Amino acid sequence: MKLIAGLGNIGDKYLFTRHNAGFMVVDKWTVDEGVQFKEEKKLKCLMAKIDDNILIKPTTFMNLSGEAVRAVMDYYKINVNDVLIVYDDIALDLGRIRFRSNGSDGGHNGIKSIIKHLGTKEFDRLKIGIGPQPNIPSENYVLQNFPKEQLEQLKDVLKLSKNAIEFYLKNGIQKAQNQFN
Repeated sequence: MKLIAGLGNIGDKYLFTRHNAGFMVVDKWTVDEGVQFKEEKKLKCLMAKIDDNILIKPTTFMNLSGEAVRAVMDYYKINVNDVLIVYDDIALDLGRIRFRSNGSDGGHNGIKSIIKHLGTKEFDRLKIGIGPQPNIPSENYVLQNFPKEQLEQLKDVLKLSKNAIEFYLKNGIQKAQNQFN
């Protein structure tokens, strides 16, 4: 069993913001599979199951994402080696994705929370590019909606990301890195 956690912020206000790229990827997958998310209050997330995979969207807001990831891991007895976190990366241009098997939080508060709650930096990640960032504060940029002129490119990267996750699940992190990074 694998846990795929898409990161973002709950609420209509944040629905199409750059910071919700992780939510958008898991939403794309569930829509394609005809599966719906259901709220799991005790696990602090929205959850869907596809095959042996658990997909979640934390309902804790971005900065507390680790609470939901840890709760689901504990409840389902999922090892950290079976976790993939999908989230936005301001340092990557829109249209690019990158798999990593570990690393720092890179200034991302959702990842910072997950590292804190898991007690390790050793978990797989799929970064979704949302850059380049203009000369405005990061916290303002990530909470902006994608502009209309980027929506087609966004659709393409969501499809690419879903396909990349499916490849990762079959082939592992190293082959996924070789194929998609």
